Amino acid sequence: MRIAIVDSPINPAALLEEVAALRNGASVLFVGTVREMNEGAEVTGLDYSAYGAMADREIRSIAEEAASRWATTDIAVEHRIGSLALGDTSVAIAVAHPHRAQAFEAARYVIEELKKRAPIWKREHYVDGRLEWVENRADGRDRKAESERQRAPAST
Repeated sequence: MRIAIVDSPINPAALLEEVAALRNGASVLFVGTVREMNEGAEVTGLDYSAYGAMADREIRSIAEEAASRWATTDIAVEHRIGSLALGDTSVAIAVAHPHRAQAFEAARYVIEELKKRAPIWKREHYVDGRLEWVENRADGRDRKAESERQRAPAST
């Protein structure tokens, strides 16, 4: 099992290779990417920031919970911080298990708990120059934070 918060591009295929083992009959890969629209607003990119040590501990705890619950240590998680462009991978989770149902369930658990518990924050950049912090919601969708709105300086 390995987790990491990284500031460089994530290679999802490498995570999948990392969890591969002959004992496993199933491997699941979740890849979260920067999308071009959120709640009707065109996005040009985003920034992720984290409380590093705490985020590391929390993601490790989540991965350990999944490992215990679904009886596999073949779990790899990377979350990227910094400025990301459209299409960049922001998070990748690979889980392998002898059986597919458990691999899917463990991967789903890791991403859902990560979004709820890890101190990682996302600020979206919009076509009109606005920057907005985005909150995670329990239903897996993002919500623009009402408390902090700011306008980016016009580019020259």
